[in-house]
Amino acid sequence: MFLKGIKDKFKYKSAVKFLKQELEKPREGVKRDKGVESIACIVDLDKFEDTNAIFDLVEDFSLRPSAVKIIGYKSFYDKNSPYATPVFSDKDLGWNGDIENSYALEFLSREYDVLINYYTEENLMLQLMSIKTKARINVGFGDIDKKFNDLILNTQITDFKTFKNELKKYLLILNEIKE
Repeated sequence: MFLKGIKDKFKYKSAVKFLKQELEKPREGVKRDKGVESIACIVDLDKFEDTNAIFDLVEDFSLRPSAVKIIGYKSFYDKNSPYATPVFSDKDLGWNGDIENSYALEFLSREYDVLINYYTEENLMLQLMSIKTKARINVGFGDIDKKFNDLILNTQITDFKTFKNELKKYLLILNEIKE
């Protein structure tokens, strides 16, 4: 038990070091054409549980039903309990910032047009997922480090409808979507 605590502490320190190194590097953009065909969303399920609201993006952006991918973070979850959204937690932290979760690895294996960082508190696991996800445009809240997002929307985390409307407005301005 004691050794596990020390091991977890070293894993955490190595992940923080990895995150700092990645933030200092220029971000590699995804080489995709303009337009929104796929959306990824990293959600803090401890603060926002209504992930079904996120699937409204399919209709609002005229996307294929499989174009929206969501993964959720819970500080603690039971692996035997069923969750509607694929989940990862602090227990999935590996060495050097690796995330040892099959849902997270599948999520990270794809490229997206838009990544929505739907969380408002700095959290190592959420930030690691954000930095490792390959997307052309990152969108999130102003409460976290500005280096994680290209577009920052200042809305409440509990008000997804306003967030969605603001996102649509700015993607129209950027000529990413058509009305």
